[in-house]
Amino acid sequence: MASLQEQLLKAGIADKGSAKQARAEKRKKNKQKTKNNQGVVDEATIAAQKAAEEKKARSRELNQLQQQEREKRSIAAQVRQLIDVNKQPRKGDTVLNFTHDNVVKRMYVSAEMHKQVTKGRLTVVILGDAYELVPTPVADKIAQRDDSFIIYRADLDTSDNDGKEEAQDDWYADYDIPDDLTW
Repeated sequence: MASLQEQLLKAGIADKGSAKQARAEKRKKNKQKTKNNQGVVDEATIAAQKAAEEKKARSRELNQLQQQEREKRSIAAQVRQLIDVNKQPRKGDTVLNFTHDNVVKRMYVSAEMHKQVTKGRLTVVILGDAYELVPTPVADKIAQRDDSFIIYRADLDTSDNDGKEEAQDDWYADYDIPDDLTW
């Protein structure tokens, strides 16, 4: 089937010049439409890309937060396992006093365990609501992961007694000691 333009040319109603001009105008209109549509499409595309980038950024942030939570839970599980495997049985009637959150806590242990705690060979840690005793090397591993589980270590304890003894020894430092003092 021939186009309307060809039919008009055959019928003699239109001439070739007007047909060319009509084709040119039609092309210009189509070109103009595509340019206008591209502008609209570009704005829509830009808005869609921006929304996609924002969504990706939110997803990255959420993934990072979830990863941090997983790491915290993993560390807590490792610490719990270290404590469960290495906790020392507490049987005895000797009182071991230590502080936790500015409150003096007490634990009943054997005399030998009390010596080991005071010498720094055993460390008091917290597991849930209970206090446990673990060897100090294990406590070092726990402290590497999360030091909030460590409650009392005698080898790191900086008690006030040492400072008081030094202060008591210094009160006479201003006085001269005679050389000819005989006993």
